[in-house]
Order: sequence, then structure tokens, then C-alpha cells
Amino acid sequence: MINKRLLIKNLLAHNDENSFYDKKLRLYISEKEGKAKFLKHVCALSNSNPKNNSYIVIGVGDEDNNIVGIDFFDDSKIQNLVNAYLHNSPIVSYENIAFPHLPSNKVVGLVTVYPTNKVACTLRKNIWKYYAGTYFYREGSISMPKGEVEELRDVNSKIVSSIESHSQNNIELTLDGVFYFMNSHESYKPNYKVFKEYFVVCWAGKEKQVKKEKYYSRVDIELINEQVRLFYSEFDEVKIEFNEDKFIITEYISLGYEDTHKYYPFEKVIINFNENASYDITTEILFKPPMFGACVIDFLLKKNEAILLKIKNQNVLTKNEEKTLRELPTTYFICYLNGVKEALVRLYEIKELLKEYSADLYKSYKDTLRVIRKLRYD
Repeated sequence: MINKRLLIKNLLAHNDENSFYDKKLRLYISEKEGKAKFLKHVCALSNSNPKNNSYIVIGVGDEDNNIVGIDFFDDSKIQNLVNAYLHNSPIVSYENIAFPHLPSNKVVGLVTVYPTNKVACTLRKNIWKYYAGTYFYREGSISMPKGEVEELRDVNSKIVSSIESHSQNNIELTLDGVFYFMNSHESYKPNYKVFKEYFVVCWAGKEKQVKKEKYYSRVDIELINEQVRLFYSEFDEVKIEFNEDKFIITEYISLGYEDTHKYYPFEKVIINFNENASYDITTEILFKPPMFGACVIDFLLKKNEAILLKIKNQNVLTKNEEKTLRELPTTYFICYLNGVKEALVRLYEIKELLKEYSADLYKSYKDTLRVIRKLRYD
């Protein structure tokens, strides 16, 4: 089993960007240009590596290889995006890799593009300035468009195989990972479970008992063997269940306004551990949007715009207005769920305003966009 943290270190230490490896400081797939560039790189890496894995590492400085990290990117539906835009699309996975020196809310993103065995990948439809039918290929560290499909070459398999073999997990790395997790989460009752005498899952969070059910907030869950962070949230409620074969995470999101908030089941993630030292992850969106009357939606929109105007004018907010502001990302989301498409446009427009106003408000904003993104991909 590959220790993904060690794999990233080996990629950074031994290779500049090349035909099987790319690195990015950030990923912007919520924007059309960023989405197009991501798809271009996936297409080019796939065509340049028909018989071996290729990688994109996200959260690393381009010039100095400094690991600065990015926000936890919870997106099991990224394959849907790749399938929608690429013909002969490769299998793609996105994983969040924890590094001890990073803040708890930061990780390094690792995109793995799996081999297709000499099947040429092209754009299925137009996106940004790239046209349907375009074929991309890696020329050194650059993803270049090609007018026609070249003969796919197998030039990197031995190099990638060597890097991956030097990134294998061992008992020492596993134990170090468990001890570090337990010690760094002391205030949130850390737990661990060993599956199939091989896999170690650690989790921690603030516990809350509701009737006979236990829920967690401020949750951190990691598969220690691979140093993969499976789940992280500072806001949502999570229910954790497990048996000898499965670890199940059910996420709930809080929606409402003023004193009407309720928790709604959002997504279930099931990790199945197999006897042959392998595992697979399945996800299911459970969310059923709450419906509100037209008068409520109109009230929320007007209330939000009044608060935003006061912020722009740098007016002092009352306590009630501060509460309304904290709920603003959620209430725009409610409006969007109830058919007001302009509410999503408005959310994108006020990004910088909320970012400047408060770090906590901006975290709530980003978490709302995470939920919207997953629903749209699904």
C-alpha cells in the first residue's frame, strides 16, 4: 500500500514537473477557466502515460516546492466532471493528504490519473477556449494541444514504478501516524479502529448525544495507512458507524434561518475493507431540499441585501444583524434550492466581501459552496 504523504515527498524531491507529474498552488474548478485547465491537464497526463499512473499535486509553490496546503476538498464526484467533458476519460481520484506542519484545516491535494492502456483521450465538448475533439499531450512540463492523435508512447512506467515502490507504507509510518493523530486531537476524544488486521482508521470530534444516537462536530477522519484525510468539517454534524468490514460516515447539514434551523441528512460515505488488503469507497447523496414559501424566500433575499449594503458602507451592525450575516451563506443556499438561480450568482459575487469581513464567515461561505458543488456534480 502506498503512503500518499511519502509519495508526494518523493515526487517533489526527485522530479520537476514533467510528463507524468504536475503541481499546482491552487485548484479552481468552480470557475470555467480553472475547470478547463484542470481537464486539459488530466487529458494530457492520460495520453502521455497510457501504462502508468500520473499525478497532480495541489497546494505546492511552483518555484520553491514549498508545501503550503489548500482547503480540504471533499469531492467524490470529480469523476463525473471528467466523464462529462472527456471522451475515453481515464479513472481519476482526488485525495486529501495530511501533513503535520500544516494547520488542521489544510491538506495537500493529490489527483491520481490512472492508465487507460493506449486509449486516446480527447475533449468531448467545448469548454472555455478549448474545442471539442482537442487532444492534449505533455511536452515536458506543459500540456499542449495537438491537431491529431499521436501514437501513444510508454516512456514513464519504470520511473513511476520506482517512485511508487519507494513510497510503500510500513509499520513504523503507520504507528507514527496513529500516535500523531491521537496526540494532536486530545481535546476531541480521538478513537481508532483496525480493519482486516491491516487498515487503521482514526477519527476525532466533539461528541453530542441525541436520544440514543451519538453525533460528532468538528470532525477529522483519516485512513492512517495512506495518510489520506477522509473527512474534515468545522461545521457539519456527522454520524459514525462501523463493523468488522465497513466504516460509515453520514453527514448532516444545518439549514434554516433565525430559529428555524434543522439538520438534514446530506451524504453517506461507506468504506468497504476487503480481505485482499484493498478497500473501496462508495458515496450516496441523501439530501432532500427543504421547501419554503415564496414570501419567506423574498424576505430572506431582501434581508441579505440590506445587510450587504451596510457592510459595503462600513456601518456598525446590531447583534441581530450580526446573526443574520452569519446565516447569509446558508440563506442564499436556501433561496437557490427553492429555484432562485440568481442566489448562486450572488454568492459568487460577494466572495471577497465576506472574506475581508471575517475569517469564520468566509469558512462558512466556503463550506456552503462545497455542498453546492457536490449537489451540482451529482
